[in-house]
Amino acid sequence: MILAILSALPEEQAGIAALLSDASATDYAGRRYTCGQLHGHAVVLALSGIGKVAAASTAATLIERFGAQAIVFTGVAGGLGDGVQVGDVVVASSYAQHDMDASPIFPRYEVPGYGRARFDCDAALSAQLAVAVQQCLASDAAAWTAELGLPAPRMHQGLVVSGDRFVSSAAEVQALRSGLQAVGMDALAVEMEGAAVAQVCADHGLPFAAMRSISDRADDSAHLDFPVFVQTVASRYAVAIVQQWLAAR
Repeated sequence: MILAILSALPEEQAGIAALLSDASATDYAGRRYTCGQLHGHAVVLALSGIGKVAAASTAATLIERFGAQAIVFTGVAGGLGDGVQVGDVVVASSYAQHDMDASPIFPRYEVPGYGRARFDCDAALSAQLAVAVQQCLASDAAAWTAELGLPAPRMHQGLVVSGDRFVSSAAEVQALRSGLQAVGMDALAVEMEGAAVAQVCADHGLPFAAMRSISDRADDSAHLDFPVFVQTVASRYAVAIVQQWLAAR
């Protein structure tokens, strides 16, 4: 079984790539795909770049050209939900696009042609990922967050939303949460790729799971927190969690 590990940024995946054995890289359609072995599993790594179109294109290539049979996304996100703090990890149970609005023809957030706004992640794959996250948070993670003066991290599971906008103000957060809650969706985190990958995987009938390290609260301080967090915490999370997930399969 070929497992794909997808991220948006190089910093989110560099440590994982360094662990591969028998690695070989292929450039295709503006992306680099690295195939290899990790903990006895055939894996392919890819960087999607930022945004939903880039993520969807990369996911489709992973499936059609590289034979991926499951996709796991690892990266960062802004915290939205109550109690979701910087340094925490969110394992997505479902995804929606917060910028999808084909109203009045379709209800706001509903994806035309699908009859729904939410795309569920694979329950079994998400459960495996959650166990790996819990193991990481119970071991070295508190020391990593402490380097930035952050408390011990916690794991959350629930809805994550994606859109082609970096949400970076308290006013945007309030408007985003209010709109989603009006239709019964209470999101834990916001980012820019996952919902597109979830939709592509649904089209192909492939298992999909995602974990997102919370780099900021998607508010007025977001632009200050992001670079240091990715380097100090998120990259370490990705390596530890992916290794624990694969070692346990």
